[in-house]
Amino acid sequence: MPTDPALGIPMVYLVDDEDVVRDALAWLLRSRRLLSEGHASADAFEAWLTARRAPGQPAWPPAPCCLVLDMRMPGTSGLVLFERLAEAGLLALMPVIFLTGHGDVPTAVAAVKRGAFDFVEKPFSNNALVDRIAQALQASAQALLQRRAGDAVARALAELTEREREVMELVLDGKPNKLIADELQISVRTVEVHRARVFDKMGARSAVELANLLRGQGRA
Repeated sequence: MPTDPALGIPMVYLVDDEDVVRDALAWLLRSRRLLSEGHASADAFEAWLTARRAPGQPAWPPAPCCLVLDMRMPGTSGLVLFERLAEAGLLALMPVIFLTGHGDVPTAVAAVKRGAFDFVEKPFSNNALVDRIAQALQASAQALLQRRAGDAVARALAELTEREREVMELVLDGKPNKLIADELQISVRTVEVHRARVFDKMGARSAVELANLLRGQGRA
């Protein structure tokens, strides 16, 4: 389970139309020192989530989380909610574990292939479910760290001047300082200064490290 306090306190969201199921799951999670929040329908959870992802709101989720989702419910089904979460790109940040009856297993397996974290068949083993929830929270934590790293790269890139960006692109092309100076019609010393500033702002120590940093965020 995530232990880095900088990531915030993990939260498990429970979406099931049966009060007794939500209450039992909440008690189980409390016994394992995990916080949870229950919602009685897919529509209620989606409305709650939409409000927290509205323009001007802080980036969501604020901490590692996962969703334990009943597959069959009145109104909007768990499967439809899952598809909407997938379209919103939230499955990495908020892994989904389906609760399903025996007849829904083939559908649940198909959902896993489309990005669900797992499914647990009712009646379920408490230990097995909590183990998978802990693993889902860890996966969410890793996704949050990647998002923060991507945000840091974006902020660093935004701080580069136009000339520094030009020098960076030529450095990434593998060109030595002399060729960069000739291409940009500036002195080698000026190239060296810009190059040093690029590495400093981007937090990289070499061209290879800079390239890996950008590639790791899908920017190179």
